[in-house]
Amino acid sequence: MMPTAAFPMQSEAVAPWRRALVVGGAGFLGSRLCTHLLDSGVEVDCLDNLSTGRAGRVAHLAGRRGFRFLEQDILHLAGPACADTLTGPYDLVLHLAGPACPDAWPERPLDLLDAGSLGTRTALAVADRDGARFLLASTPPAHDAGDPSAGPEPRGPAEPGTDPADPVGPHRMSAEATRFAEALVAAHAADHGSDAGVVRLFTAYGPGMRTDDGGVPGRLIASALAGEPIVLTGDGSRTHSLCYVDDMVDGILLVAAGRSVRPVDIGGDETPTEREIARRVIELTGSASRVTCDGAPADPPRRPCPVTGFAREIFGWMPKVGWQEGLARTVAAFREPAEPVPAAVARGEGEWWA
Repeated sequence: MMPTAAFPMQSEAVAPWRRALVVGGAGFLGSRLCTHLLDSGVEVDCLDNLSTGRAGRVAHLAGRRGFRFLEQDILHLAGPACADTLTGPYDLVLHLAGPACPDAWPERPLDLLDAGSLGTRTALAVADRDGARFLLASTPPAHDAGDPSAGPEPRGPAEPGTDPADPVGPHRMSAEATRFAEALVAAHAADHGSDAGVVRLFTAYGPGMRTDDGGVPGRLIASALAGEPIVLTGDGSRTHSLCYVDDMVDGILLVAAGRSVRPVDIGGDETPTEREIARRVIELTGSASRVTCDGAPADPPRRPCPVTGFAREIFGWMPKVGWQEGLARTVAAFREPAEPVPAAVARGEGEWWA
């Protein structure tokens, strides 16, 4: 069965919403979503505490009718403060808050856990207040542990810190926060009858992505452009499910326009190895960077990969940009000089900045 009010992703499409709240809207994906929604005629409140987001990402939206930037932390907006700041009414709430950067995982465990718990609950309350469609942007670790389709359990006791179900192992804070956030959404939908859903987002890349968060391919592109050694993880055979940012934004909004409460995977169907990505980056940049390996242990056999059949069959979504073309667009964008951020944006001024 096709989803209710499916949103055709064409430039001339009119979205089925009038006003949206994008929590974490100054991030890489959030800023693209804000732009796409505005282009589709939707008023947008962009909420971000700028801990990992950047005001410069939404600077091009300054002065656009219907856009408002709120430099606030969703964690501080529970109770009366929520009604005062998030005035609404909204008919779409997209929750992308929380540091998703790989390098931020070990250093910000409390932020991750708070964003997954209190942040999600506050965003759900806003959607419930206004009768809005709610969509949580989740991540692959949410369904990594205990996935029966991933193969048989390893024999014998797991090495310390390697059990994917261990809540105190390395990087598990992010996984536990994500799993709890998904459970909150499911419980809220069941208890309140809310229109709430989940999208599980795999690796997104493209123009405007960060290069200092340890992610691939941003890290490889930055090293190549700087002429520094390109260091691969392990022996370079680790695979990555890459999804070009515009394809991922299309997928998110298609799911948002539907009525599914079932989690939906959005990710690339191509899985190049890290070494293949490095070769393509060197080819595109013409860099003389030397490729080396850090010799880290190989990944455990059960690595999450997107299962996009549901997104394809029900929502009609499929990625359009192949990883090699996507990298070409990304490298070209990185070669362009950065647009200066208006002084008013840097100072946090203007009618659009609340």
